[in-house]
Amino acid sequence: FRFKDSLAEDLQGADLVISHAGAGSCLETLEKGKPLIVVINDKLMHNHQLELAKQLHRDGYVLYCNCSTLVETLQSMDLAALKPFPPGQPEKFASFLDKVLELQ
Repeated sequence: FRFKDSLAEDLQGADLVISHAGAGSCLETLEKGKPLIVVINDKLMHNHQLELAKQLHRDGYVLYCNCSTLVETLQSMDLAALKPFPPGQPEKFASFLDKVLELQ
């Protein structure tokens, strides 16, 4: 895609999402309950995307690969093995801040 203000409509209609491993892209997709394959950019310096993809994969939420293994990943994927991503709990962070800032 070229730049879009929002991918929400595209994500809603998707059966599978293939994306880079940016944190925002991963979380938005997983929060919509969509199966996700993240494609790692091997050329990135200090590849934080790889770290995120590996952790989300270890936790059972995504599949990951690089460009050269994408076709193989698509052919062998078992999307039923992916776990649903748990919903966010922003109230826990708000409660933590309230305690730290002594607002409660």
